[in-house]
Amino acid sequence: MSDTAQSAVTFGGRFAREFAELAIPWRAEDAPDPQLLVLNEPLAAELDLDPAFLRSPEGLLLLIGTEVPAEATPVAQAYAGHQFGWYAPRLGDGRALLLGELAHADGQLRDIHLKGSGRTPFARGGDGWAVVGPMLREYVVSEAMHALGIPTTRSLAVVATGRPVQRETVLPGAVLTRVASSHLRVGSFQYARATGDVGLVRRLADYAITRHYPAAMEAEDRYGALFRAVVAAQAKLVARWMLVGFVHGVMNTDNMTISGETIDYGPCAFMEAFDPAAVYSSIDEGGRYAYRNQPVVAEWNLARLAESLLPLLHEDQEKGVEFAVESLGEFRRQYSAAWFAGMKAKLGLQEGLDDDVASPLIDDILALLQEGEVDYTSFFRRLGRAARGQAGPARDLFPEPAGFDAWAERWRALDPDAGALDRVNPAYIPRNHLVEEALTAATEGDLDPLRRLLDAVSSPFDERPGLERYAAAAPEDFGTYRTFCGT
Repeated sequence: MSDTAQSAVTFGGRFAREFAELAIPWRAEDAPDPQLLVLNEPLAAELDLDPAFLRSPEGLLLLIGTEVPAEATPVAQAYAGHQFGWYAPRLGDGRALLLGELAHADGQLRDIHLKGSGRTPFARGGDGWAVVGPMLREYVVSEAMHALGIPTTRSLAVVATGRPVQRETVLPGAVLTRVASSHLRVGSFQYARATGDVGLVRRLADYAITRHYPAAMEAEDRYGALFRAVVAAQAKLVARWMLVGFVHGVMNTDNMTISGETIDYGPCAFMEAFDPAAVYSSIDEGGRYAYRNQPVVAEWNLARLAESLLPLLHEDQEKGVEFAVESLGEFRRQYSAAWFAGMKAKLGLQEGLDDDVASPLIDDILALLQEGEVDYTSFFRRLGRAARGQAGPARDLFPEPAGFDAWAERWRALDPDAGALDRVNPAYIPRNHLVEEALTAATEGDLDPLRRLLDAVSSPFDERPGLERYAAAAPEDFGTYRTFCGT
């Protein structure tokens, strides 16, 4: 790498240095013809990266990992995981690399990570590549989640590689450059525990505490404090997913972060017609990760984390189990509290409103939305107008509006706050038909639909003239929606 590039970026390599048991040094494959598709300039600025450099030929090679600073130690990370309930003892980054860590403007470290950079020893028969569509999906959806205020990994760039990749058809290859608070997963701890090396589990837990929950270091029982902190973070995260109608699609334990960030946007989607059984993943035939199941699955995944941490929770295994069960019991309470508070906010209700009044109001409107197959995002956004006396737009969403009329009379009697409604209910989400439109166009070389979609979802609460189609439900002929992971 040139002197200019060397001085432009300096990666830390703490994970690579300290966890040789969980990291295989590896290099990204060369790309025949790298071309920048999209660059997240605001995120680059937060990482003190020069967008002009990143757009340069040398910068593109950095973004795809083929030319990195001399001191960098790219690694493929090892982790295990329960995939659809079945334990896989050795998963790991089959087509991904951790380049290293950078300091963020908030003073905390961020991982710089690649997807689609070529086969690694964890590839498990895969080709190691990624294609343009799924990588741009992660860029769009992760940036939309960030704009919605939901903890998430973020996308710095997507670079087309110039390599044709065989899937159902031949598609253009791409690499995603991802930014995360870390890539520690429940599966990371499962892998460490499976080695039988309690010292490794302890070191990994100490690293997680230092990186994400430094207050736990001061606790009398720091590993118990770590577990409780992860439980709380995941309870709040999944509640936020549910409040915006987000369906992750593949909530395997290797896709649950210790930090409480959303990670791995594969077969994901935002629910349109309200349906608790909504599934968008092509491989989730049994509905394990359906919308309504996400809190239950999160709790199940956290139980697997507790099993991995058990030797650290108490020297007496029985007492460790008791502590884990008690701590895990907090998940449902914390999730329910976060979701209930969020639903009250979505209805513009006062925080102090009696639960006996708010609860039936919430239950009844969700039942009406489900019965009428009403667009979830559109309904809550239109409630802002209803609170201002313009009930028509919300009412028109119901095929049989009598139930809504009766509900709305009870709701308006509570004097909902119209301004508050507009601040928490987005006008724009990455609607599935618009995502597919943008990805199809980008795959064919036209990036304009992608740019317009990103513009809309990057300011989701700011309703703007000319963006009406980005707030509209899918046309009837769009049909049943299924997403794929792209491997």
